[in-house]
Amino acid sequence: MNIFGKICGRCALVGLACVLSISVSIAYSQNSKIAIRPELNRLLGLPPLLSPPNTPAAVLAKNDQLANLGAKLFYDNRLSADGLHSCSSCHQPDKYFADGLDVSRGIGNQLGTRNAPSLLNVSYNPSQFWDGRDDTLEHQALRPFVNPREMGQPDHEAVLAVIRLDKDYRADFKRIFGAQLTADITIDTVVSALAAYQKTLVAGDSPFDRYAYAGDARAMSDGALRGYKLFVGAAACVKCHTIDTRNALFTDNEFHALSVGLNQIASRLPELTVKLSAEKLRGVPIDDIVLTDDDFAELGRFVVTLQPKDIGTFRTPTLRNVAMTAPYMHDGSVKTLAEAVDLEVFYRSNEQGHPLLLTPPERQDLITFLESLTSSPESLKALMPTEAQRKASKVAEQMLPPITGGKVYRQPG
Repeated sequence: MNIFGKICGRCALVGLACVLSISVSIAYSQNSKIAIRPELNRLLGLPPLLSPPNTPAAVLAKNDQLANLGAKLFYDNRLSADGLHSCSSCHQPDKYFADGLDVSRGIGNQLGTRNAPSLLNVSYNPSQFWDGRDDTLEHQALRPFVNPREMGQPDHEAVLAVIRLDKDYRADFKRIFGAQLTADITIDTVVSALAAYQKTLVAGDSPFDRYAYAGDARAMSDGALRGYKLFVGAAACVKCHTIDTRNALFTDNEFHALSVGLNQIASRLPELTVKLSAEKLRGVPIDDIVLTDDDFAELGRFVVTLQPKDIGTFRTPTLRNVAMTAPYMHDGSVKTLAEAVDLEVFYRSNEQGHPLLLTPPERQDLITFLESLTSSPESLKALMPTEAQRKASKVAEQMLPPITGGKVYRQPG
């Protein structure tokens, strides 16, 4: 049983924080420099980072160089068909590596069908995308380049052509991968670098982490502590947004149906499921199906598995930095954190078979707790792009036409 689920008051919370602080202090005492290095404190409250799978040992030894190369690729607008979009267009560092839109936009100012999730801590996900259609960051990185509503390239060779013509890129790939010829620069090496960079985007060190995992009894406000009691108790949020005694990802990485968006297609489900099966049999990529058809996008993980139980199910998102990444849900249809709390409470009421009623003060306490999951500014500072990367991204952003659909939403205040 999850130990956190048994906590029912401030005294118990303080006691747990003190116990946890002992183990943290022991770890820090082994090397006093660790405790005063902000870049390492970013991992507070997070599991250990794992080495990238299937990466040659010689490349792993150059992992910092690989991640730096990935960062260059991540911010490079030239890799899109119009030269105006990069990975950072939908995952902007200043917006916690999300974009603040209900659904993202790509080349030609086209709107997609899905809300761009934050990339912070994405390396902990066992599968990628809202529907889990890819199992690694390397596989995930292949798709946006050639999606017609994202970066819009006709194929990966068009991406490689841009990279192979750049002398700095050629030098990078030669140094890291031993690429002697331009043909040695492959899409596999490109996505390996992009994945290595994304695996550096880790951020813990929230008030909750400092309270629960570093023994700082003053890190959380009284309101946040009351909200935490609700989170693990009556509101039962912890059932899907899980917490452990050593770390907390605030997600079970499972797929659940909140019925968001499903009602609009409910009467046409038989027709849509048959049509979807036909599209998949024709070999149409799942990525194209999901991002170019609003109705198919609402089918959730069913698009991947074709299992009836998966209709309308989507990944449980992490709640880390949730107060900074509105709007919410797979389609961005929930605009504020307060609305998201109301929706989740309604879902829990249906699941439990009896209404879960929160008073206005309790609702606010729950929101205050969620706000306590925001990483410290210091932990995010190290993740910001270089001035050269930022300048290139801003120039391209200024060249974009106005949004013709959708809207940028920001949390009040």
